[in-house]
Amino acid sequence: MRSRILVLLLILSVSISVNAQPKVIAHRGFWNTEGSAQNSLMSLIKADSIGCFGSEFDIWITADGKVMVNHDGVYEGKVIETSKYSELKDLKLNNGEKLPTLESYLRQARKLKVNLILEVKQHKSLSRQNLAIDKALSLVKKMKLTHRIVYISFSIDAVKRLIAKAPHGTEVYYLGGDKTPSELKAMGCSGPDYYAGTLKAHLDWIEESHKLGMKVNVWIVDDAKDLKYFIDKDADFITTNNPVLLQSLLK
Repeated sequence: MRSRILVLLLILSVSISVNAQPKVIAHRGFWNTEGSAQNSLMSLIKADSIGCFGSEFDIWITADGKVMVNHDGVYEGKVIETSKYSELKDLKLNNGEKLPTLESYLRQARKLKVNLILEVKQHKSLSRQNLAIDKALSLVKKMKLTHRIVYISFSIDAVKRLIAKAPHGTEVYYLGGDKTPSELKAMGCSGPDYYAGTLKAHLDWIEESHKLGMKVNVWIVDDAKDLKYFIDKDADFITTNNPVLLQSLLK
């Protein structure tokens, strides 16, 4: 009887340990591999192929209302916010793919299992930023991916709009690093999604967030020493350019 109890306790402790491990988010997709590129459809496919929890990507809206996937607001000399889609549609990424629209990105995601970590970039115009959010929410609903998407932003206005307009239960995180967990909780935010240096300076924020029922993501963590550090500090998610390395450390 005693041996059976010990076995059950061992199984329970292993289960708790596994559940407590941070989830792996590939920063701009898994791009640091052959045939891929940042924010490309292939980076999404590659992130899925190695079993990442999530693949992070960024959106902007064009002058004529097309939502595009790209990190920087300027690509190949074209300012996305002030350019028409016709001026951007044939631009190529490093792996030869065309600059993707959000619609094409979501269409590819429907064929995969990886979760989508959508960052709304801070636009110059609040009205354009709001339009980008509304169109993104509409596309996600249309593609039936609401259950697989998480929203993040440096813009507090974007975070507030996402909290207000996204379906109930949708996770929305703030990237800015200047809000305490209690302030984020009061907003209805899912938690802090902060730069590694910020969380190192405020380690109590991880524990405080957990006590408030929120989760914590840390970015961008690539070095093995820092990855181990945040694994030990119980971060819920780690965003990295080296997802394979993080997965090997978690094993």
